[in-house]
Parts: sequence; C-alpha cells; structure tokens
Amino acid sequence: MSKELEKILQRLGQLLPPPAPATDWAASIAFRWRSSVRRATSGVGATAGWLQPVRQVHRIRLADLRGIDRQIERVEQNTRQFLEGKPANNVLLTGARGTGKSSIIKGLLNKYARQGLRLIEVEKNDLVDLAHIVDQVARREERFLLFCDDLSFHGAEDGYIALKVALDGSVSTTSENLLIYATSNRRHLMPEYMAENLETKYIGEEIHPGETVEEKISLSERFGLWITFYPFDQDEYLDIVAHWLKQLGAAADVKSKEEALQWSLQRGSRSGRVAYQFARDWAGRHARKK
Repeated sequence: MSKELEKILQRLGQLLPPPAPATDWAASIAFRWRSSVRRATSGVGATAGWLQPVRQVHRIRLADLRGIDRQIERVEQNTRQFLEGKPANNVLLTGARGTGKSSIIKGLLNKYARQGLRLIEVEKNDLVDLAHIVDQVARREERFLLFCDDLSFHGAEDGYIALKVALDGSVSTTSENLLIYATSNRRHLMPEYMAENLETKYIGEEIHPGETVEEKISLSERFGLWITFYPFDQDEYLDIVAHWLKQLGAAADVKSKEEALQWSLQRGSRSGRVAYQFARDWAGRHARKK
C-alpha cells in the first residue's frame, strides 16, 4: 500500500465518528440517548449512538404529586401491565404546563426500578434513531420506557415521521420490552391554525375535517392512551404549597398562603411547578437551620 493511500485512509478515519461506547447497564436506572454526530440541518448525519447512564436521577415520589390522582392511577396501571408482560399502550400526557406530566414518569421509574423498569430519555431531534435504540434494548430483560419530554412538531420533520412509523405504521415494530411515553402541551403535538378549519366539509349533519387536520391528528391518535392534565384551582394550589413546605421543613401559615397567592399571580399560573418553586423560596427564608 502506497504512503499516499495510507494518508488518505488515515484522514478518512479521523472524519468518521468514534465507535459508540458499550452501555453500562448497572450504572443507573435511567439513560440518555446520545447521537454519535450531531445532525446537520438537512437531517443527514449519524445513524447510531449510545445510551449514556444518568448519574443523578431525579428522586421524586408519586406520593409528592398532588391534585392528579386520577392521572397517576391510569398511567401507573398501564405501567404495571407492561412490567407484568401484559398488553399495554404507548402513552401521551398532554395539557396544562407544570401540572406533573413528566414528574409522573420520573415517579414511576423510582417506584418500579426494582421490578426492572428503566427509562431512556430521547430528545425530539434524536427520534430518527428510534430503530437503533430498539435494537440496543430488544434482548435486555429490563422493561424500558422511552421518554420524550415536551414533545411538539412544526411540520413533517424527520423525528415526526420516525415516531409515527415507530408507533404504528411500519412492517417492523418496537420491541416487546419498550413503550413510548411522551409529554406535550399540545394534544395533537403540532400547532393548529384557524385557516385549517376552512378545509372542513359538512355533509348533511356530518363534519369531515380537512386533510391538514387529519394529518395532525394521525400522530397523536397512535398513542393508545391519552392522559389530560388541567390547571389547578386555588385550593389545590395551596394544598400543593403546604405539602412542599412540610417536606422542606417549614410550616404553612396565613402569611405563607398570602405570599403563595401573590407568587402565583406574578407567575400567571397556579401550577404544581410554581407551588414547588414558591415553597423552596419560602422555606429557604423561614425554615429552621438543620
């Protein structure tokens, strides 16, 4: 082999991504999918990646989530079916922001990790690698939730198409030990515009949505289970505040309630997230030193 050819091959080797590291399955109960190379805007790029263990897993408990008992019950029942090898559905959690959609999934992981539940967090742009993720976990004994948080699309992006195919629409399918759990503030995962209603046709008393609307609905309806979250009223918000104050070593009183309501007005929301943030601020200023 000539020296020139060796140099060319050496340079080509430097351009190729390094081999993906082996997954350390014992290092954590949660993993993040990392692509070998970040894709260009054209969508062309890496076709493989690796599962990176999450060293600091969020340890929230289901018991810490207030005002969403019905939603927890539905998702937990589906997850138990999955762990027991029974039929279970992919889940889409939609609705008001800060109400505990992603916290439910984290709480389920912490509760059922000993029964073999594992979590794989995937960014929207990396959904094109779904087939590779499935291949990596297909022969594992654990049961995996593929988690995509705050999911939304603005068109027929690569990730949109890959997710649609993975859910239901390809000759291949996901492995028996993997379900997809996603959260979104949009029920149909895509923005909806007034102009799209003009495509609607009325035939007698029947309403037939236009093709644009049908396309947007076609992705969300492939999730077998829809769980909807609603904004909290004032009493529910204050109950969440009181719970977190107790957890953080501070007592709820008239003054804390007044400030909690003012805090929510400033934020324009009475969500669980806002309640938790206020409780941390109040506890930091009033809790006794340990």
